[in-house]
Amino acid sequence: MMLQRCLRASRLLGARASMPAARMTLCRLYSDSIGSNSLPNSKSKTARDKRTLEDLKQTLTQTDSISSVIRDDHQEIQRYYEKIVKASDPDEQRRFQNAFVWELTRHAIAEELVVYPAIETGVTDGKIMADKDRAEHQVTKDQLYKFQRMSPGGADFIPALEALMKDLKIHIQEEEEHDLVKLEEALLSTRSKALAEQFELTKAFTPTRSHPSAPNKPPYETAVGLMTAPIDRLRDIFRSWPDEPSRKPPSGGPAR
Repeated sequence: MMLQRCLRASRLLGARASMPAARMTLCRLYSDSIGSNSLPNSKSKTARDKRTLEDLKQTLTQTDSISSVIRDDHQEIQRYYEKIVKASDPDEQRRFQNAFVWELTRHAIAEELVVYPAIETGVTDGKIMADKDRAEHQVTKDQLYKFQRMSPGGADFIPALEALMKDLKIHIQEEEEHDLVKLEEALLSTRSKALAEQFELTKAFTPTRSHPSAPNKPPYETAVGLMTAPIDRLRDIFRSWPDEPSRKPPSGGPAR
């Protein structure tokens, strides 16, 4: 039923039939996120891959694991933050503000759609961890929504960004040092790579601006995202972006 709702939402947006794989990735309910053999001494349906010590070493060191791509995103978010703070004029700040919002929004939603369901189903006490992460994301989304509406040069512009990053850095540190470590311990390297690919693909279809009132769990977040993303991405065409090679959208015109 939920899958049908997602597909109906996608058709309402005029999604083309030539994109079935992406649509299915977004609308999948993640029931098979990690499972293979049941966890010992557990009454729940939580499951994880059968792993050896060598599997763990490979997962923790591979460059295409889910934790690796998430750390890459974290570094890019930090880089855009530093660019905003160090920018010499409002035009440059606006460009990196747009890139910062774009990167952080897509990253957060993809985590909620792909990574947190995997933590819930594959890690002991995973639901507690995922709910905590979602609550921290909600704080960030509220702060990001305010920041994305601010104009560079205003008295509250940099302080608002600093407040956002102060909370976000704590979340990032806990995620990298605890949550992702626990997740990788539950994954074979092949499944970690597949999860990373799904994470990157999902970012291509998420909204690009903060919408804090939107749901933060699939399948409702998926359906709302499918309706919101085209509007955000249309407006991105008219926004300004940094004039540098990166994974951001193409540069627009004057800063806006």
